[in-house]
Amino acid sequence: MNEDAEKERIDFMLQSLIGRALDEDRVDRDVTTLSSVPESSRSRATVLFRSAGILAGTIPCEGSFHAIDRSLIVRWMKRDGESVGAKESVATIEGSTRSILRGERTALNFLMQLSGVATLTGRFVEAVRGKSVEILDTRKTTPGFRVLEKRAVVAGGGVNHRSDLAEMALLKENHIAAAGGIDRAVRGIRERFPGVPIEVEVETIDQLRQVLALEVNRVMLDNFSDEDTRRAVALVRSTEIRKPYVEASGGMTLERVSVVASLGVDGISIGSLTHSAPACDVSLLLEGP
Repeated sequence: MNEDAEKERIDFMLQSLIGRALDEDRVDRDVTTLSSVPESSRSRATVLFRSAGILAGTIPCEGSFHAIDRSLIVRWMKRDGESVGAKESVATIEGSTRSILRGERTALNFLMQLSGVATLTGRFVEAVRGKSVEILDTRKTTPGFRVLEKRAVVAGGGVNHRSDLAEMALLKENHIAAAGGIDRAVRGIRERFPGVPIEVEVETIDQLRQVLALEVNRVMLDNFSDEDTRRAVALVRSTEIRKPYVEASGGMTLERVSVVASLGVDGISIGSLTHSAPACDVSLLLEGP
């Protein structure tokens, strides 16, 4: 898929997601706002971070307001990826009071969840600062939110692993068992999808030796101890054939990630960046005309 087609696909997914989120909230029948706020009322509102974090999700946040009312004026004081202090404003919205209030919850839901992903990612990135290692995300994302959550990881300083099943082959334990072994699995991928990058998950040093002989693009060290990770990296670096990218995975915490980063791996994948990130506390304050 070429770049323009991919951009069009992502834009369509984003607009569809915003539309579903607004439909879910039934913004067309906001009984509170439609009955208590005069149609002619106009206001200015401020979007405020209650606690410090990293901003992400400005596109779907603004898109939610504009899907309701294109005339709303949204001005951002910060951009995705920038740090935000506690009690700091990040945006203002001006226009119809009804439109602002109808879109408030959906817009803030995007902003708080995605800023939470960026903020947690930033903490992991900070924990390995000064070390030559990438903090990687996974496909453990909220269904329908993957594009947005992966963008939020990048906003936090992380690096995207594969975005979907078509981007790269990743042979895990179940694939290897179903194929009848690592050799058969790798051979099958190369025959059917030549040129597609291949990563293989390994659970032991012996498996790693077998995979190195196949000259794949990447190896994933699944739940290796620190000592075995050190041994695995040394083995990869000593090979005289193609040296794959070495990824550590499994049980990564803020306390452990710095230690693993010191062992020489190229990347550390962390599922919690997207599946367990606490949402940021974000509010919208109406200021009146």
